[in-house]
Amino acid sequence: MGEIEQRPTPGSRLGAAENSGISTLEHGQKPPPTPSGKLMSVRIQMLDDTQEAFEVPQRAPGKVLLDAVCSHLNLVEGDYFGLEFPDHKKITVWLDLLKPIVKQIRRPKHVVVKFVVKFFPPDHTQLQEELTRYLFALQVKQDLAQGRLTCSDTSAALLVSHIVQSEIGDFDEASDREHLAKNKYIPQQDALEDKIVEFHHNHIGQTPAESDFQLLEIARRLEMYGVRLHPAKDREGTKINLAVANTGILVFQGFTKINAFNWAKVRKLSFKRKRFLIKLRPDVNSSYQDTLEFLMASRDFCKSFWKICVEHHAFFRLFEEPKPKPKPVLFSRGSSFRFSGRTQKQVLDYVKEGGHKKVQFERKHSKIHSIRSLATQPAEPNSEVPKQAQQSASLTFGEGAASPGGQSCQPGRDPPASADEHGPQRNPTPQRSPAGSTKADGAGRAETEEEEEVAKDRTQQSRPRPPQPSTGSLTGSPHLSELSINSQGGAAPTSTVLSPNLSPDTKQASPLVSPLLNDQAGPRTDDEDDGRRKRFPTDKAYFIAKEVSTTERTYLKDLEVITSWFQSTVSKEDSMPETLKSLIFPNFEPLHKFHTNFLKEIEQRLALWEGRSNAHIRGDYQRIGDVLLKNIQGMKQLAAHLWKHSEALEALETGIRGSRRLESLCRDFELQKVCYLSLNTFLLRPLHRLMHYKQVLERLCKHHPPSHTDFRDCRAALAEITEMVAQLHGTMIKMENFQKLHELKKDLIGVDNLVIPGREFIRLGSLSKLSGKGLQQRMFFLFNDVLLYTSRGLTASNQFKVHGQLPLYGMTMEESEDEWGVPHCLTLRGQRQSIVVAASSRSEMEKWVEDIQMAIDLAEKSSGPAPEFLASSPPDSKSPEEAAGDQESEDDLSASRTSLERQAPHRGNTMVHVCWHRNTSVSMVDFSVAVENQLSGNLLRKFKNSNGWQKLWVVFTNFCLFFYKSHQDSHPLASLPLLGYSLTIPSESEDLHKDYVFKLHFKSHVYYFRAESEYTFERWMEVIRSATSSASRAHVLSHKESHVY
Repeated sequence: MGEIEQRPTPGSRLGAAENSGISTLEHGQKPPPTPSGKLMSVRIQMLDDTQEAFEVPQRAPGKVLLDAVCSHLNLVEGDYFGLEFPDHKKITVWLDLLKPIVKQIRRPKHVVVKFVVKFFPPDHTQLQEELTRYLFALQVKQDLAQGRLTCSDTSAALLVSHIVQSEIGDFDEASDREHLAKNKYIPQQDALEDKIVEFHHNHIGQTPAESDFQLLEIARRLEMYGVRLHPAKDREGTKINLAVANTGILVFQGFTKINAFNWAKVRKLSFKRKRFLIKLRPDVNSSYQDTLEFLMASRDFCKSFWKICVEHHAFFRLFEEPKPKPKPVLFSRGSSFRFSGRTQKQVLDYVKEGGHKKVQFERKHSKIHSIRSLATQPAEPNSEVPKQAQQSASLTFGEGAASPGGQSCQPGRDPPASADEHGPQRNPTPQRSPAGSTKADGAGRAETEEEEEVAKDRTQQSRPRPPQPSTGSLTGSPHLSELSINSQGGAAPTSTVLSPNLSPDTKQASPLVSPLLNDQAGPRTDDEDDGRRKRFPTDKAYFIAKEVSTTERTYLKDLEVITSWFQSTVSKEDSMPETLKSLIFPNFEPLHKFHTNFLKEIEQRLALWEGRSNAHIRGDYQRIGDVLLKNIQGMKQLAAHLWKHSEALEALETGIRGSRRLESLCRDFELQKVCYLSLNTFLLRPLHRLMHYKQVLERLCKHHPPSHTDFRDCRAALAEITEMVAQLHGTMIKMENFQKLHELKKDLIGVDNLVIPGREFIRLGSLSKLSGKGLQQRMFFLFNDVLLYTSRGLTASNQFKVHGQLPLYGMTMEESEDEWGVPHCLTLRGQRQSIVVAASSRSEMEKWVEDIQMAIDLAEKSSGPAPEFLASSPPDSKSPEEAAGDQESEDDLSASRTSLERQAPHRGNTMVHVCWHRNTSVSMVDFSVAVENQLSGNLLRKFKNSNGWQKLWVVFTNFCLFFYKSHQDSHPLASLPLLGYSLTIPSESEDLHKDYVFKLHFKSHVYYFRAESEYTFERWMEVIRSATSSASRAHVLSHKESHVY
């Protein structure tokens, strides 16, 4: 028996990565080319029990047949599936993808090959296509009927109720009983019929896609989910069953799991004749022997199980397909078998970044046809890659096997994904140009580049409707767009999902590539642009004054969201109390009227300054301080209204909490296109605007010498506005925290009383939590008294479900990279439980350490432990070693449907979702800095491979760029969240040869922007840098202290 050993790695207990940089976009060794010659017909039994015949060349490898089946089904995530058949000894085996079919299936006319699920991922949310989840649901249905998926009666009835909902729709008792009489889903169905009908009554309105999701949510928690038992005996001759799963090798006695060997603990797998051998890594705390031995019925049974183990380890633990072992010159020892195909990480990367088109598929027993979205562009590259896949186990496979662990496969944190290198592989379908769109100059290149990424998480239909995640990339999509279309409703109907070039339902051109954007707001010649710039004044004070004008336009639009759009919505429905109306609108309307006149004065002054009128007296008006002083003194008369805004915010949230109708009205309004931020953010805009005036005046005072004619007015205006800010500063800090808590509440499921007096938000972000399944991505929320951790499912509302809480009172924290062998790893020890988490980088870990330690110190100074506030999910008090199963009681599974309760549509590109997909974090300090760093103005934009520049009105706020055709538009056409992006100046090799150009890039997504002057260039660089790289808490606090309010 040949053996290939590997040296232990520092992270051998977890199989952590040793280095990075491996691209998962290259598919390893290609299978042998399809030979020509005589065809053979192979019958394939699908998961819906239909049979299809496929003609393939006799000498073709197995991969040709599997690809033909996946192509027939339009299945993108086909790597989770396999073909199994009985060999000549009647042993069920998997079709080897590299061997010729004729050598495996001896008599194809008499053999039916089954297309079934081969690899069951630990979390069904990693399945990103609706069709894939549908096929998994069919597999669960099949396993239930065959008695493979054993569970309690409650779980079985709940599973069947979701199947029934998927097949016949909403509850009708007569139809239910008739359907159950005709269809046998479980052996004991008659005894459970009443319970099935009772459960089905709770699923009214649930779509087939939701039913599939719920079915998998329940099934994945069952001990026998995805388990195929292989009879064996231990050394004492006791009959047992072996199985393999994504976590490792399982040992069963009957249907009860009695042991599990995680991949991280296994050093080597091998077999010798009928003996299956597991060699474990040395562990001083373990009582197991170094090598475990199991006896199977025959060598063929033993080898078959060994192959399955090899494939599972490679699929779930490696980052790319293992390279073939070189053939020996003289003779070989052992098996040359190896895993062939893409690993799970490669599948996830391919689906998220690959080119797919929208396809219909038919549910055999359902009345509803489903459309799944296969977007024609790269989606967010850094979304839900399973964290256990980021651990490269050092594991060898015996009998001379070419081991999947025979190489060190580590993650490439940001693998290159340029369209030039990988586009042809991942975009097999030619792109379609939208009907009616025209291409002018270089602007048309934007269509083929597909850099304008379209919102999948956020976009919703214009009219209110129940949430229906019936497509793989709708509101339940695990992707986050780089550049999001803001199409959350409005007067005109909009498509639920917009592809970059074609709307799926209306087949209309997307606004981003329509004549609206490409022609009228399209590219201008550089001569035009340069000539226009030369006519502007060159004084820095002029551009500071112009910044006041451009940001004032945006501020007025934000006020109109309340005074016009929201007031109009409220007036149509009798759902807001009169007292609340009188508190909000009368305090915003005077502000809107005042700032309308203020903007007119600024623009008139700028017109004089630019010489567009009264050129002979222009010299007297090359200043802005007098206009600012006059209007800031006028603002002081409106201070009473400003003081009411915090009261209005609190009253609105109280009203929402007490009235379902008001809650529904506000929620629906937030889905309108004009409401591009959360509603309560607009209520705080007047307070934020005071800070902007203060910053502008500080820059003017710094720019002008004391002898300048404008200096005295600027200094007087600065003194006035500083006094106003100082009076409102305490209220502003309190209200920002209050607003942020309520905004986070919308993103969380399982929290009863998140907003309580004294609770302060500190940081949110993505960390990997260690469990028995490896490192799994979780979203963490840090407050001054408690730390929450959550996960995101493909729910209709895109919310995060709370898994547990760690009170900070009495918590200790320590770095534990050496203990666990995982980079950037922390152990958090609470009074009742401990968890191990890992950050994506050293800088991320340092931010969390700083903030958690500060929060612990705050909690220690408080009176005692934090109150309990988890609604339904008890805290996960297991240690990492004890959490291997991470199972929940089967009798409690009926409660798990709350994870996909029919919430209303919810925006899917909030900062929480951006942090989740970009694997980063953001703090309350960062939010406060972002409030100060807001900017508006015209920019010229260019894509990586396009020639022309497009003029757009751009607004920067809340870590995001919002793009408009012009400043007069009421809502943005698209948005670009900037967290995770890099901000640089283009190099000479990029051959732009233009002044004032900056570059934004994230992985393969590249955008160039041109400003009109050196001042505006520096200002855009300054504010965008604040969003792409958060400063440390100490630096920010010292910065704030230097500007005493």
